[in-house]
Amino acid sequence: MSIFRHRPLGLPALVLLIATAGCSTADDSARAAVPSPGAEVSALCRNLDKALPAEVDGSGRRDPAPASALTAGWGDPAIILRCGVPRPAEMDDEEADGVEVDGVGWLLQKRQDGSFRFTTTLRRAYVEVSIPEGRTGDGMAPLVDVAPAVKKAIPEGIAD
Repeated sequence: MSIFRHRPLGLPALVLLIATAGCSTADDSARAAVPSPGAEVSALCRNLDKALPAEVDGSGRRDPAPASALTAGWGDPAIILRCGVPRPAEMDDEEADGVEVDGVGWLLQKRQDGSFRFTTTLRRAYVEVSIPEGRTGDGMAPLVDVAPAVKKAIPEGIAD
């Protein structure tokens, strides 16, 4: 049962809704918080941004707002990459799920909304890839696409 009451939109509200929808672009729909790492990690993240593929999981690159070299996105709903995120507390949990894709280790977190978040492990910067529920059908395909860029731009080691 929905907690929302459904009521018809009045004509002015309907016109405003249609006008707003007609003016928005797909790039405006994806948003991502921009991480704020230190200078060394920021430099690694800028290198990663240059190495990222133009296409992930069959979708072209469409970066989220606000524009930043620390974030990237592909498709709609967007697969979002954020570089320089803080170390997830779940990495301290010995029971946490992890996967390795093409030589890059990832912490796997299934979220309550059905989406997945993967965060690199044992790299000089933490890179997070969020895959929305509507895009999780192909499993690890997005990680297969971004792993070569992560391997190239973010050296192995422990992030500060």
